[in-house]
Amino acid sequence: MLPELRLRITLFLLLAVDLAAAGELPVFREAPAFRNGRECPKTTPSTIHVAMTLDATYLRGSVAGVFSVLQHANCPENVVFHFLANHRRAELRRTILTTFPYLSFRFYRFDPNLVKGKISSSIRRALDQPLNYARIYLAELLPPAVRRIIYFDSDLIVVDDVAKLWTINLKSHVLGAPEYCHANFTAYFTPKFWSNPLFSTVFSDRNPCYFNTGVMVIDLEKWRQGKYTEKLENWMRIQKRYRIYELGSLPPFLLVFAGNVEGVEHRWNQHGLGGDNLEGLCRDLHPGPVSLLHWSGKGKPWLRLDSKKPCPLDGLWAPYDLFHHAPLFSDS
Repeated sequence: MLPELRLRITLFLLLAVDLAAAGELPVFREAPAFRNGRECPKTTPSTIHVAMTLDATYLRGSVAGVFSVLQHANCPENVVFHFLANHRRAELRRTILTTFPYLSFRFYRFDPNLVKGKISSSIRRALDQPLNYARIYLAELLPPAVRRIIYFDSDLIVVDDVAKLWTINLKSHVLGAPEYCHANFTAYFTPKFWSNPLFSTVFSDRNPCYFNTGVMVIDLEKWRQGKYTEKLENWMRIQKRYRIYELGSLPPFLLVFAGNVEGVEHRWNQHGLGGDNLEGLCRDLHPGPVSLLHWSGKGKPWLRLDSKKPCPLDGLWAPYDLFHHAPLFSDS
């Protein structure tokens, strides 16, 4: 390698380390403007509310997710995003404004003190972050006028019109999500849970199935009326004392809702594309049609793409990546 070329690469790597140490947020290209067609209704009932969390670590995934929703929505101007953040809110808001200058969105502060003393360690550090529990508090953080919400994780892309998910009939249920009844449900809780009738009998009058909390349609009115935040917090307190599960914010949702979920087509959560929670190995799509791809698990597509070790399906995420890659060399 030529000395000049080696020097340029060294300087580039040092700059990248300095930027990471400074904690600077990634910079994104401005997304194109997506506009409604003439057939789109303009009345308030047609508004689609989507909630996501924002933080520096997963910001690149969140931006790709927003971009994918808008690109595939038949009426993109009818989609309103509700962003929850606990740190660097001004910077995150500025990033959204500059990347999506036409976007309808609202920002909310998630106070980590809401879960202080309620979080216990899990098998992956990312699952222990307070913001991972923000989905539990949507009914309290969002205004009462928002009666229904779609919650999306920050590691997914939508490849269908989100209105199809928004309009599902929840019937009498509080929550709708794809269910996976073939999964080994017992594996989501420790032997201590199953051996104690005070805990395990919570499922005695239900037929519980696993569902992934990264994609949920929630009736916030029913949630508020049923005080479901308190029910989830109660299980978090029990976990803190007895250690009845290992997977962050998922098990409390299973304890409260499993067996009482309105099933949604599996196409709306092709999950697990990030591999398992320890190794992050490559995985294939589940059989059937696809409306949403979800890189749940340890492996994230942007990290694998940057490391030049992508999984085959990471290429499906790449077109939605608005991250502005700095050029390695100038033309001069």
